[in-house]
Amino acid sequence: MKTKFILLIGSLLFPISLFAITADEIAKQVDERDVGDKSISTMEMILIDKHGNERIRKMKNYTMDKGEDTQTVIFFLSPADVRNTAFLTYDYDDSSKDDDQWLYLPALKKTKRIASSDKSSSFMGSDFTYSDMTSRDINDYTYRIAKESKVRDHKVWVMESIPKTEKTIEETGYTKSYMFVRQDNFVVVRALHILKENGKKKYLDVKTLEKIDGIWVATEIEMKTTKDKKTLHRTVLKLDNMKFNQDLDDAFFSVRRIEKGI
Repeated sequence: MKTKFILLIGSLLFPISLFAITADEIAKQVDERDVGDKSISTMEMILIDKHGNERIRKMKNYTMDKGEDTQTVIFFLSPADVRNTAFLTYDYDDSSKDDDQWLYLPALKKTKRIASSDKSSSFMGSDFTYSDMTSRDINDYTYRIAKESKVRDHKVWVMESIPKTEKTIEETGYTKSYMFVRQDNFVVVRALHILKENGKKKYLDVKTLEKIDGIWVATEIEMKTTKDKKTLHRTVLKLDNMKFNQDLDDAFFSVRRIEKGI
């Protein structure tokens, strides 16, 4: 898994001289970090509007590696208006292949395939997009170390990330990003995304980072959308009961399976 919101999990694979490291090497370390396999977790998504009104959604998340690719299923458990909605992602390591995504809508008894042109739109009313739910291909971006800083007393590199093509901008909705990468474990703990839509920015912040079975897990993440320094909307994601090496197989990660429900 690479740089998405459940993608904010990572660990240091091997030591590198912090004085000689390049921006491309940092991006590679973030991309290749150990995130575990065959994981199951519960999730709470809190949607907060500009007036502070909250809507809370409960979900269950399943993730499994298939070779170099990653497959993910999210089932919505509550409230009633989204119950049994399910989201399936095939996140391909091959940069020449577009990631596949499907959304099952129980009210319509229909599975919708997410087109590339729709991936920059909101995922289930949140501040995360469909594109945020898959990894970034590091070869689609140019990187530079903008500066070094600290986040919650941990040293970080502030990495500027610029898409190489208009296609990537269209799919993500981002013209530029700044990723705050912790120097001790290569976890992205904060990010600023400049949106193509004029004047809008998105701020991602990992509020809580825990080590579970040797894997760094972001257990509370906030994404907020702003315009002219005013917050328009916020989304808080909380992960709980994270377990790795669970009994999952290929059949679980299929359109047929998400249509059956949890």
